[in-house]
Amino acid sequence: MKHKIEGPALNIEGRRGGVMKRIASNWDLYVMITIPLILLLVFFYYPMFGLQIAFKRFSASGGIWGSEWVGLYQFKKMLNTPKFAQVFFNTLKISVYYILVKAVVTVFFAMLLNVVRSKVYKKTVQMITYMPYFISTVIMVGILSQLLNSRIGLYGNICNMLGIQAVDIWSKPQYFPHIYVWSGIWQNLGWNSVIYLAALSSVDQALYEAASIDGASRFKQLIHIDFPSIMPTFVILFILSVGSMMSLGYEKVLLMQNQLNLSASEIISTYSYKVALQTGTDYSYGTAISLFDSVINLVLIVFVNQISKRVTDSSLW
Repeated sequence: MKHKIEGPALNIEGRRGGVMKRIASNWDLYVMITIPLILLLVFFYYPMFGLQIAFKRFSASGGIWGSEWVGLYQFKKMLNTPKFAQVFFNTLKISVYYILVKAVVTVFFAMLLNVVRSKVYKKTVQMITYMPYFISTVIMVGILSQLLNSRIGLYGNICNMLGIQAVDIWSKPQYFPHIYVWSGIWQNLGWNSVIYLAALSSVDQALYEAASIDGASRFKQLIHIDFPSIMPTFVILFILSVGSMMSLGYEKVLLMQNQLNLSASEIISTYSYKVALQTGTDYSYGTAISLFDSVINLVLIVFVNQISKRVTDSSLW
């Protein structure tokens, strides 16, 4: 005797059949998705198993699984190391400085560029500001070292022409954050403004026409139309920036470092790199530092996202 499938079971079977039909009809798209998904799992998620060495005393003979378990020893060592406090605050200071300056300058630049009516001038400015983004970090630091050289660089020559004693700002710790931040703004300004320009291009032109009829100047349109239109985009990008606050890339900082500016230029990523890879003696300690860095970023992005959700109604999730 055959039994009829009724109720919720029938609905589940129906939904399952519909899903299978969609997969079968779009199998080529699912294959395309599968390839990057496998790469993501292999190169980003599988290596996360190695994080366990942050809780071990890693030895090459024992490997990841056979090394001695020491619990939170590496983290206690990190917090009790005097140099780590300096490294942490260096990272925090440079990150906050860069995030705030980048947010203000990029929005201001995008809004001004959007006002420009001459297409030729606008495209020229965009091309000039985009070009530095495609310069490699090594070349960028080389350009900076030549420009800011106090003896033979452009900065040194200008000071000599004016009869001023050139200060060797490349080796002064107090100047390092400014060099790092403003060179980063210069290099990434055009690229970072792309998403704001895209948001501004989607603004309804009827709003500008209505504002013009009401007698609003272009400056007032900038304040009351352009700025509110890009605020959701600004909030999302700001949250993402805060989420990577403690993860300053070590390449540029490492290339700009010297023994004279080390007190201001040593950050978490360079410190972790030197401890774990350059000396090659303390992989567990270096991993613990990197894990601590990632946890701080996670806490920051969740915290800022919740504040944004309550204050502006814009959030990542």
